[in-house]
Amino acid sequence: MKRRAWKGRFIVFEGIDGSGTTTQATLAAAALRSDGFRVLQTREPSGRPIGRLIRQGLQGRVGLPGGAGPLTEETLALLFAADRLDHLEAEILPALRQGELVICDRYLLSSLAYQGAACSIDWVEQINAGAVTPDLTIFLEVKLAAASRRRAARGGSRELFESDVRQRQVSRQYRAAIARLAKRDRILVLDGGRPVEQVALEAQKAIRQLAARSAVG
Repeated sequence: MKRRAWKGRFIVFEGIDGSGTTTQATLAAAALRSDGFRVLQTREPSGRPIGRLIRQGLQGRVGLPGGAGPLTEETLALLFAADRLDHLEAEILPALRQGELVICDRYLLSSLAYQGAACSIDWVEQINAGAVTPDLTIFLEVKLAAASRRRAARGGSRELFESDVRQRQVSRQYRAAIARLAKRDRILVLDGGRPVEQVALEAQKAIRQLAARSAVG
């Protein structure tokens, strides 16, 4: 994967469904804007055409003909990789080149965990070879039962990967993916089961330290 060649900083929040990635990304973006930073808050799947197609697939609105089933794991893996490259070129890299902090809710580690739980992780990594490496990935570690309760509490229809069985597989695969990337990526693992405010303080401290080093450099 490509190394950084930009003035800004790229931060990613990761975790199983119900771990709090969206909440923490939103809180971090708001806090850093209050500090005076220019911040782009974004997510994957993105809001662009391929990302919207993925969300339709995850919600069961797009699948195989005649109701034969959802999109295949391989198809979804390729769509996620394509959306990631499009997202980078259209939104993330332009913001980084302008010196902004980019805070993304999910990125490559999600593909290695979710699609890597059903496909070859080597293949998933290969199709994402064009993805740039984040400056910091914050992984929110949450017990499966707690994450399940959070998913139930937020309501709404269940998406494709939100079953307890799949989340157990994804949780194991996240650990394997983190071990795989740990030597080359900066990954901070936080206990996401604590109160939201405590997790937010620790995550934002790490991001501010990263941003301060960028300013000095």
